[in-house]
Order: sequence, then structure tokens, then C-alpha cells
Amino acid sequence: MTDTPQRTSNESFPCPGWWKRAFRNRRLRKWSFGILVAVGCGLAIRYVLVPWGFQKYTGVVNAELSYPNSKAVSEAEFEAIAADLRSEGVLRRALALTSSVTDSIARKTRIRMIAATPSFQRQEEFAHIRYFRDAGIRRYEGPKTCIRCHETIDVRKPDGTIQKVKTIPDVLNTIHYKFQSMDGGFTTYGYDGRQVNTGTRGIPVGKIDRACGVPGSFSWTGWAALIETKPAHAGGEVVLRSEGCGQCHIGGGYHPATENMMPGLVVPTPKVAAEGLDCLICHASAYDMNQRFVIRDEHGLRWNQDRSLRAALSVGRPTNENCLNCHQHNMGGDTYAYNTSAQSLGTQNQRLLHGTAKRGNPFSVHDDVHARAGLVCLDCHRPQGHKIPRGNKGTDLVANDLPDVKVECEMCHTSAPHVRNRRTRAALNGHADYIACETCHIARLLPFNNVLKDWVHPVWNEEEGMYVPKAVYSSGDPNRGLAYLWFNGNGTFLANALGANPNHSPDYNPLMRQIVMIEDPVVLGEIAANTRDIRTRYGLDSASYMAPIANALSQLSPEMLSRRREMIERNLRVRMNEGKSRIYPFKLFNAMMFEDLNNEGPFGAMILPFDYRTYFETGDAENAVKVAVANPIVKRMYETPFKLYMMDEFMAYFGVGKWTAKYPLDEGNWNVQPRWMRQMGTLMVNHGIQPVGRQCAECHNRNGILDFAALGYTTDRVRALQNLPELSYFQPPLRPSHRQEGAEVQAEATDASER
Repeated sequence: MTDTPQRTSNESFPCPGWWKRAFRNRRLRKWSFGILVAVGCGLAIRYVLVPWGFQKYTGVVNAELSYPNSKAVSEAEFEAIAADLRSEGVLRRALALTSSVTDSIARKTRIRMIAATPSFQRQEEFAHIRYFRDAGIRRYEGPKTCIRCHETIDVRKPDGTIQKVKTIPDVLNTIHYKFQSMDGGFTTYGYDGRQVNTGTRGIPVGKIDRACGVPGSFSWTGWAALIETKPAHAGGEVVLRSEGCGQCHIGGGYHPATENMMPGLVVPTPKVAAEGLDCLICHASAYDMNQRFVIRDEHGLRWNQDRSLRAALSVGRPTNENCLNCHQHNMGGDTYAYNTSAQSLGTQNQRLLHGTAKRGNPFSVHDDVHARAGLVCLDCHRPQGHKIPRGNKGTDLVANDLPDVKVECEMCHTSAPHVRNRRTRAALNGHADYIACETCHIARLLPFNNVLKDWVHPVWNEEEGMYVPKAVYSSGDPNRGLAYLWFNGNGTFLANALGANPNHSPDYNPLMRQIVMIEDPVVLGEIAANTRDIRTRYGLDSASYMAPIANALSQLSPEMLSRRREMIERNLRVRMNEGKSRIYPFKLFNAMMFEDLNNEGPFGAMILPFDYRTYFETGDAENAVKVAVANPIVKRMYETPFKLYMMDEFMAYFGVGKWTAKYPLDEGNWNVQPRWMRQMGTLMVNHGIQPVGRQCAECHNRNGILDFAALGYTTDRVRALQNLPELSYFQPPLRPSHRQEGAEVQAEATDASER
């Protein structure tokens, strides 16, 4: 047996000789102590003092989060949940396999036979049942549970390389969490001609702060609200309803990711923010949207999540249903018949439904050929880790995680998609050089696609028991809800498509014609009829109310109108002529809102938000603005630090110049007036694709849907385009109905491929 040598008190731990010498040096000891103190103070300042000061300055709140449905289950309950999920999975797969069977009795018989097949039952759809069982996990506790296995993930880059990243920071750095980006890559140009956040100091731009046709979506003031409604069916009783931008946010806190708006991550993301991430809304096929409602606790209002073990056991790659839990609200709208999340409004404090659609182009097997073909969202929007590309084209200020990644039809269909009909394919493929696929394959938007909305003059909704903005005009028809414009992939700061006729004609100028005027007398007549109620109730002069609807530029002074023309030619014309343009369809939208006219330019003024509760409960729109502007973070926007850091740059892009930091609620500063935006927004529409495109004569005739003169063609070329001799080669089949299923859909697709 060998004796183990004993260390003396001076040798209680092994260390290099240089450390011993340094430790004996008094000066070095002082320096070392000073460095440790400085580091400690720095960490305390960054992670304690700065967050505390930031919360005090902005008025935001961070606190520990809890969710009532995050409960531990017994072994028996676990196995019962697992069995139920398996049964649902078997039924879902059997339904998919028998979707082509048209006879209902035969289909039921086949489903029963398939579901009873042992090999079919053994197909494991929910692998996490086994993982959770083996790991002894009987309660889902949010990201804390996920990172037990998924602390890091491997991210495949476009060049095939693999990068290992930490999961939670990867999620926290996505647009789905931040709602904004300070990086370049925006396809948006300011009215001053500069590309947003390119070659200049980046500012946070995105849903978190953008001027918007839905003023409450200024996300600090519209994050989470409980509205006291008095619906007719409740007999005068108050019914609480949930509203706010946070309903589709993957964070669970009391405010949007405010800390991430600071430069250089000066303010760290709070630990509780990471703990509040809702992993399951994207990854759980059994996610229950009935758990998404506003809850109130001692710290304020926030959105509940589904943190049940049942949802956690169903995790996997995001499905269409996961994406559409949020995005169908934007595309098909809340009242779209096949919006499944709108049919699960909450077990309490149910979410409010919006009566019109923002885009009116749903992604659904009932209205989109790609959904019908079984494609999933991620087939086109191919993610890199948790970053999901939006595409490298866009007209608005929606931030983009992967701005250089394309998402377009040519990824599958190539630039010559028409191949089968030898007689017509050359002509049709020639169109692809000038006409976007969507122009022919989106015949129209949903009829409740909202085009004009008046937020200033709300009306009482008896069924909902609250005041709502007035839907002035809705249509999905061409040249009413859809506009056809040249587009080179870029847009302006207020979502106006940029592009030019290949002849670069200066006569093509939608910012002075197509998207500022409504010239169709039928549309103007419908608008006049639709607004008779609010004109009567609010004592509005008919001519004065209709004038800015018919011509948004009538709101500008002659001097402002002259500046507008000059800025278009000096700053935007060169951007319009860049690259290659094609004719695309765009959803049109305009709104009357309250604007801060102390910050007005030729293209509009700073749009002010509404306080949801005040607006919906009282119908006092102006007071709802005052309540929202009193929000601490809105007040900070009118102070010097925000002016220098962000607002001067924001308003330069807006075409206003410097931010006039006159806080509207200070005495003498209230220069807030209702105005329509000075031009319509033009939003891209890329879903709701139909297999059969437009017939040639729908465009190529004197009354076709394309106004060739407004698109910048010469008189001779307009005449030629309206009288094409080639039309005799195309035998126009009857356009199919808007929705077809089964054999009709297959025949429709075959007919399209032949064309």
C-alpha cells in the first residue's frame, strides 16, 4: 500500500508557479481585485441596474410567468393521453388515405378497416410519447422541458454546411419573437430614396412599431386587452373578450420584445422572457387555441398558452395547421369558413373576431391548389433553424429573418411553367416574362376583403356588444379590391409597390394615380350608400367625407402636392426603374385614422394608436387616442433620447424629415386630426392560387381588367394589346367555380397543365 502524500496549508490546491508569484505580489493583488470588482460591477449594471432602469423608463413589466394548464399527470393519465393521441393520429391518417373515395359509406368502411390494421396502428406519429415516458416527464414546463434534450440544434445552411446553435437564443433572435429587425435586407425604400437600414444606422423596424392601417397594432398599446362587451345574447350582462397583437406572439410576457429594440443588445433579454416562449404553438399538432386568451394577474395583462402535457406529447415539425393558427387571420380572415383557429376562441375571455379580411387570400384545401396538393408551408418557406424566410420581395415593413432567400413560384415551376400544349405554351411562357404567376392564377380575393376602413367614426355592433370601426368598402374583385401594378420586388415605407413599365415611361406613376384615386362610379356609389349611417350619426357633410376617398391627394395643400411630385421623381423614380418589373396583383387598403399633423409630409403624417379598451367600450375614438398616447413608452418617443436614436431616422424614411417632438398631450401641442392615408397600401398576395389561369380575353380587350394606358404603354401599344390576333388560337374553357373538390379538381388541374 502506497502512502498518499499530504499537502501543507500552503499547498491546499495545485496551481502554476506564475500564479503563486503573482499572488504574493501586493500590487498585482490590488490590480486583480480591482479588475474583479470592475467586472462584477459591469455585470451588475448590465443584468440588474440596466433592466431595472429600462423598465422604469419605458413602463414595461417583466415577471415570473405561470400557466394554469401546466399540470403534472399520473402514470394512468399519461397513458390515457397517449392512447387518445394515437387514436386521433390513426384516424387522421386513415382520412387522408381515403380522401379520394367519394361514396360516404364506402369511405367509412375503408377507414374502419385501415384503422384496425395492426401495421397501420404501429406507425408511430408521436415519437415524444416514448421520449417523455422514458425520461419520466409528466409535466410540461415550457422551454425548460424542451431544452432537456434540445439545448442545441443543428442548422443546415444553403451551402450544405451544418452549424450548431443554442436553441433558446436562436428563437429569441427571430422575427416571430422580436417583431422587428435592425439589420439590412429590407425590400423597402423610404420616400427619401434610401433603402431602409442599409448603409446607415439601423433602427428597429417591423410590426412592433410600424405605422399601420390597424392603429391598435402599434404593439405596445395594443398588446393585450380585456374588453367589457354587452352582446345582445347576454341580456345586458358584461362579457369579457380578449384582443391584442400578443395573441399570435410566441412570447408570453406583458409586452412585446421591447428590450430587443435597443442598439447592440444594450438591454439583455430577461430570463423570464425566455421562460415564456411558446414552443408548442408552432410545434404541437394538438395545440389548443382555446387556451389563447388574455389573463390578468398582479403584474398586468398577458396572453395565456397551451402548456398541457397533451399538447407537448404531439410535438414535431410545424404543420400547416400550426402556421395557420396565426397566419390565416391575416390571409383568409377570422370569418373565413375554414379558419379553424377562429372556431376555438377561448375557454374564457374569448378572442374578438375581426369581421373583414386583411388580405383575403386564404391558404386552404378549399381555395388554394398547393394546399389541395398536400404541400406544407415549410416546403416553400424553408427554414434555417428557427429563422423562416419570407422571400426577397415585399412592399411593406414586415421584417425578414432571411432576406436573401427566395420564396417564389419558379422554385418548383421554373420560368417556363406551361409545357403540355404545344400550340399555346410559347405564348403563355412569353407572358411569364412580363406577368407574374399570381396575376393570372389569383382570379379574385374573398368578397369580405377589406379595402377601406374608418377608425374615426365607430359604429355599434349589436351582436358583439361593442363599438367597431366602420368597414367602408370591401371587395375581392379586380380593380376594386385587387390592383395590377408593375413590381420589381421593392416597396415604399408605407407599402406602395415600386416598379416600371419596361419602356420606363414617366406616365406610369401609381403614387399620383392608381393608388390615390377611386374613379369607378359604381364603387363610389356603393361607398356612399355604405357610409350613409355614419354620415348621419356624426353629422358629416357628404361631399367633404367622400372627397378624400375619391382622391386621397385632395388632403394635401398645393405646396405639399408639389413636394410630393418632386420627391417621387427625385427619390423614387430611380428605384422604380431598377431591376426587372412584372405586373403583379396587389390587395388595396386605406384607412381613416388620427394623425399627428405636427409630423406631416407629402405622403402622410405620423399615425397614432388607439387604446383598444377605450375604443371598443366607449366608441370615443379621439379619447382612445389620448389614452394610448399617455402610455409611458409612447411619451418617451416624444423625448430627446428616442428622437435621436430612432424617430428622426424613422420620419426621414416617412418623407417628413426630422421628428417634431411636440408631445400631443402637452398644452398647445394637440394638432391631431382624422385623415385618410395619402395613398392606398398595396399588399402582396401569393396564396389562394387557382389551377386554371385567366383567359386571354379577360385582359386583352377594351374593357379588360388591365388598364394598359395607366400601366405606361403608348397609345399604339395599348390599341395592339387590346386587339391581339393571337386570341383566335386560344379556345377559352369555362372558368370553374371558386371551389371544387374530388374529380372536378383533378380535371381542373389536368386542364391547366394542358394549357
